[in-house]
Amino acid sequence: MTMARPGLDPQLRQLLADMPLMSRLDPEVLAQLRRLPSTPVEPLLAHRHVDRREVTVPAEDGTPIPVSVFSPAHTERTTAAPCVYWMHGGGMVMGDRFSQIDIPLEWLDAFGAVVVSVDYRLAPEATGAALVNDCYRGLLWVVEHAVELGIDPARIVVAGASAGAGLAAGVTLLARDLGTPAIAAQMLICPMLDHRNTSTSSRQYSDGPGVWTREMNEFGWRCVLGDLTDDEVSAYVSPALADDLSGLPTTYVDTGSAEVFRDENAEYATRIWAAGGQAELHVWAGGFHGFDALYPQAHISATARRTRADWLTRVLRPDSAAQQCLPTH
Repeated sequence: MTMARPGLDPQLRQLLADMPLMSRLDPEVLAQLRRLPSTPVEPLLAHRHVDRREVTVPAEDGTPIPVSVFSPAHTERTTAAPCVYWMHGGGMVMGDRFSQIDIPLEWLDAFGAVVVSVDYRLAPEATGAALVNDCYRGLLWVVEHAVELGIDPARIVVAGASAGAGLAAGVTLLARDLGTPAIAAQMLICPMLDHRNTSTSSRQYSDGPGVWTREMNEFGWRCVLGDLTDDEVSAYVSPALADDLSGLPTTYVDTGSAEVFRDENAEYATRIWAAGGQAELHVWAGGFHGFDALYPQAHISATARRTRADWLTRVLRPDSAAQQCLPTH
């Protein structure tokens, strides 16, 4: 018997009805998906004045990790630019640094941010902390080259969608615990935070609707964790395991009411508040997993994207850090 669950936004339901959805995810299906062409970035850059730079950053074991840097072109700046350090989605098993790149490129347009996107290694070829460590190494490279890139190191946001948002949360925890680098904010879009997959929303969406089900989530996590037992899983890999969420930068979390990650996302924001931190949580009524990336033309998607951009604009004002430090009475 199917559990009661929130319904889809009417417009999203209509759009989703015309889309063929995967019924399962396994090694054979994953191999087929990986053979599909990568997301073309050139059409997204064609109407923008953007300088693009491709580099590689060595992982801990020396493996070269591709990183793309997109900067506003021909811009006369009196101050260094904010930076959005982007981690793509794909269940930690697929996608590349150009997946969902249209989202942070909108922030390049909106407030002149330099967008840096990292091509972390994927599971199951890479397992455990390798993925989050790749992302952390890329972030360290950004900070080390901030002057060269025209970036203000005090205004770096780590951001991602789905698996990438889970990795962004892990990178933020890692940076906090290691004491470097400073992160101004984290933007977590429907983050993949908890390998245990036991929440009510996970059970509600075991068979869809949408593009990411409980069963697909279980497959993704099995690929990431490999032979690790539950006791061996790090909070940097599965951030919901973190005992302490204090000392984190201001955080934005958004999710849909009709998706697998709804409850773990809401709980993560709640625990940040409980630890004395600042978080903004949006649960979009009727939104399924990744709705705004899949259907940006939908009204709910446009609203979600605009709300994120408004928040980032506030957070990344040059005087925002000073404003946040003002005493309250």
